[in-house]
Amino acid sequence: MENHIDRYIQDSPELSQAFLLKVREIALGIDPGLEQHISYGIPTLKKNGKIILHFAAQKGHLGLYPGTDAIVHFENRLRNHNTRKGTIQISYLEPLDQKLVADLIRFNLERATAD
Repeated sequence: MENHIDRYIQDSPELSQAFLLKVREIALGIDPGLEQHISYGIPTLKKNGKIILHFAAQKGHLGLYPGTDAIVHFENRLRNHNTRKGTIQISYLEPLDQKLVADLIRFNLERATAD
């Protein structure tokens, strides 16, 4: 069965591919059982049917979509990033903050499995 996230990454601009691969690697390293989907046209990771993270290649940045609650929770660590409602923009010119990505995923996993 084809993994549609693989196709999305393969079809993304070369500059963004390493970022996309790393985000998915971090997530699956935390929970190899995450469901991988394309939702709203972008890679989406779910647990128990609940969205853990959307992520996407944008023109000048990597878009992470962990939801508003996660952004509020980590607002002090996100001061150096552009954020909008439910969105974090990470420039391709900066190294990916892998610990932040992992913490966002863990935060949403805890919330998804607490119910």
